[in-house]
Amino acid sequence: MLKAAFDPEDFRREGHALIDVLADYLADAQSDAPSLPVIPWRSPEEQYLRWKTDQELAGDQPPVTHYLKEILAESIHLHQPRYMGHQVCPPAPAAALAGLLAAFLNNGMAVYEMGGPATAIERLVIEEVARQFGFGPEAGGMLTSGGTLANLTALLAARSRFSGADVWREGHHKPLALMVSEEAHYCVDRAARIMGWGDAGIIKVPVNAKFKMRTRLLEPLYQEAKAKGLEVIAVVGSACTTSTGSFDDLAAISRFCQKHGLWFHVDGAHGAALAYSREHRHILHGIETADSVALDFHKMLMTPALTTALVFRQGGDSYRTFSQRAQYLFGEEEQEWYNMAKRNFECTKLMMSVKAYVLMRNYGPGLFEEYVDRVVANGQAFAEMVRARLQWELAVQPECNIVCFRWKPVGLKADDVDKLNLRIRRAVLEDGRFYIVQTNLRGRTWLRVTLTNPFTTEKEMQELLEFCEGMAQ
Repeated sequence: MLKAAFDPEDFRREGHALIDVLADYLADAQSDAPSLPVIPWRSPEEQYLRWKTDQELAGDQPPVTHYLKEILAESIHLHQPRYMGHQVCPPAPAAALAGLLAAFLNNGMAVYEMGGPATAIERLVIEEVARQFGFGPEAGGMLTSGGTLANLTALLAARSRFSGADVWREGHHKPLALMVSEEAHYCVDRAARIMGWGDAGIIKVPVNAKFKMRTRLLEPLYQEAKAKGLEVIAVVGSACTTSTGSFDDLAAISRFCQKHGLWFHVDGAHGAALAYSREHRHILHGIETADSVALDFHKMLMTPALTTALVFRQGGDSYRTFSQRAQYLFGEEEQEWYNMAKRNFECTKLMMSVKAYVLMRNYGPGLFEEYVDRVVANGQAFAEMVRARLQWELAVQPECNIVCFRWKPVGLKADDVDKLNLRIRRAVLEDGRFYIVQTNLRGRTWLRVTLTNPFTTEKEMQELLEFCEGMAQ
C-alpha cells in the first residue's frame, strides 16, 4: 500500500486529470451560464450524512480525482461572479499551483535548513509589502496563518516593548490595556483576552455615523483608563472594519499614539491591500507611521488562504514577541531573520510565501493594483444601484468592496424589517445562484456583500437585487 500511495505514475495521471478538471471548472465559472450553483446548500446534518455514506464505501477505490470532483462540485464557488459573500478572494491559478507545490514539499519553516528557498522568499515578500506601506529599509516581519494570529503577534510585541516589565519571564506587574474601535474585528478582543487582560483591558472606542472610530474620544478614554490604574500600551486602527468596510482615521490615531508613546497597530487584514492602488491608497493615510500592520493576501490579493503578512516598521520589533531559547534549533545570534520560529507562533509553518511570490514575480504590483481598483469600483457601483432603487437602504457609502444594504418598505416596523431581510438572506442561500451574508449594525439586521470576484459585473449585481426584491414580495 505504501508503494502504491507514492507511485509517481499514479500521481502524474491523477495530477493531470485534476488540472484538467480545474481548468474546465474555471472556464465554466467564467461563462455566462455556469453549470454549478455558487453554493449547493445542504444543512449541516445533511452534509454530514452525505459524506458519512461516502466514507462507508471505503472498499470501493475509484481514482482519487473522482472524490475530488465531488468535493469540488459540492463546495462554494468563489470563482463564479455571483459569489459576493465573505472576505475571501478567488485565488489566481498560478498562486494555487504554488500552494500545491508547498503542500507537496511539506517543508516546515521553523528553522532555515528546513525551508531555505521559502524563507528567503518570505523576506522578499515582506520587503515588497513594506515598500507599499511607505516603510523604510529597516522594516521587517513575517508571514502568519491568518490575521488573527498576526494581530495577536503584533500586540505581544507591543507588550514586550511598552509594558515596563519582562512579562515573558515575570508575568504582569500591573493591568494592561489597548484601545480599539467598537466595530473592530473580534480577534483583537480575543487577543487581549488571550494575553490575560480581561474585560477592563479592552477599551472600546465608539464610532460615528460612518462606523469609523471617533478619534476625539481617545484622549478622555485614555485619561479615564489611567485614573483606574490601567497601563494602556497600544491603539489598534481598523483598515477596514469587517461589518461595513469603514476605515478609521489612521493619521489621527498615529498622532495620539505619538503623543503618549503608545504602540500603533493597524489591522489591515482586508483593506491594507489598498496600498497597491494609486487611486485609493490615500484612504490609508497614516499607515506609514504604524508600528505594525497586518495584511491578508487571501482577502484582497488573489492568494489562497491562509497567507497573512505582519510587517513591523522597525524590523527589530519582530524579535520582541518570544525570547525563550531552543538550543537544538537555534544558534546564539539574537536576530536570525532566517530562523522563523524565533518570531512566529508557528514552528512547522506552511511555505505560504511561494503563493504570494509567484504573483509578484510573474505580474508585478500592477496585477494587485488592477484587482483592487476593479473590486473597489464594483463596491461603489453596487452602492449606487441600491441607492437608485425604491425601498432599498444603504448603511454607509462604501470605501472598498464591502457594502451593507437592506430592503426597507415604507411603514414597516423595525423588527419586521429585520425579519424580512433575514428571510431574504435565507432564500438567497437556499436558492444557491448567489451567495451573500448578513451582519448586525446597531442592533439591526443588514444584508452584506463583499465583491471579491473581479469578474463580477453590474449584470450580476442587478440580478441579485432583482432576486432579493422577488423574495421580499
